[in-house]
Amino acid sequence: MVNNFENKDVRDKTVGVNPVDGNYETFADTNKVTEIKGELTYADKVIQKIVGTAVDQIDGLLTVDGGFFSNIAEKLVNTENVTSGIETEVGKKQVAVDMDVVIEYGRDIPKIAERIKQVIHDEVAHMTHLEVIEVNVNVVDIKSKDEYQEDSETVQDKVTSAAKTTGRFAAKQTDKAKEAVSRGTNTAQEKIEEKQEPRVE
Repeated sequence: MVNNFENKDVRDKTVGVNPVDGNYETFADTNKVTEIKGELTYADKVIQKIVGTAVDQIDGLLTVDGGFFSNIAEKLVNTENVTSGIETEVGKKQVAVDMDVVIEYGRDIPKIAERIKQVIHDEVAHMTHLEVIEVNVNVVDIKSKDEYQEDSETVQDKVTSAAKTTGRFAAKQTDKAKEAVSRGTNTAQEKIEEKQEPRVE
């Protein structure tokens, strides 16, 4: 039998027998995976959420701090803001993370910092396939568990009292949001003014 397909490119085709006349024919391969162009990118907030959730259960880490009291207050009013106190720089292949933390008094701080770095590296790589090239852990305070609980309760009382007695609580939250936006804008402006080279690719 003569091979009618000799010297023909049939890589993208499937060869089969036509049931009507018994001759060999080529058919388009509908199972072929075609490459679709486009980019996958991540907003800073996405990486910050991954980081905040990943470090949530690290033993000895009391809180990620966006201003210690503001962070507790935000948790108490159920904003679920796990990104507070976490800054990220996200590129197409790499991520850099800066975070402020409060560590439990008496604990091995370098060991906890290493654990934070490892957990962030593993979780970001697992979920995004981005490489974490830098994690800066800034310890802004150390507290005993009792001090931490006491501070939490004090803030909770103040928040509850303010919310019940006046509408100032809502205004304060608005002001806090405005301040956060302003701080973010100022930080961005400072980076532009410094002409800081990006850390990530």
